Amino acid sequence: MTDARTLGPRGKALIHKWEGCAKKRADGRFDSYPDPGSADGKPWTIGWGSTGPDIGPGTVWTRAQCDARFDREIVRYVNEVARFIGSTPTTANQFDALVSFHYNTGAIATSTLGKLHKAGKFTDAQAQFAKWIFNDGKVLEGLRKRRADEAALYGKA
Repeated sequence: MTDARTLGPRGKALIHKWEGCAKKRADGRFDSYPDPGSADGKPWTIGWGSTGPDIGPGTVWTRAQCDARFDREIVRYVNEVARFIGSTPTTANQFDALVSFHYNTGAIATSTLGKLHKAGKFTDAQAQFAKWIFNDGKVLEGLRKRRADEAALYGKA
């Protein structure tokens, strides 16, 4: 099943901005890296924030592999957000911000942010982005900035 909602260019740019396509090697390929905010380094990540059992120390991908994996994975996150919000009136910018949030946290359905959005309490939902700035109990500056960007996009007409 696919949902009618899609990730727009602003949402994709936001995710790419914050996921980076980090650890580029001199040969143009990309190395995997441990999660910078977790105590144990898990999950290992590569490309545009891709994780999974096939990614660990020593994983190396081309840019094409990074892009292809993102294009496959983002469909799942878009569909999960679309199914969760259902028929709730949602602007394209709100949807893009929610997909970015969900891609990073996986928490659209369990978060107060998601529940407030679904209830149509958009101002309250927008304020919730700022609460998702912790990793292993510590504030991460990168998450604080990402959430500020997501909240700004969410509130943009």
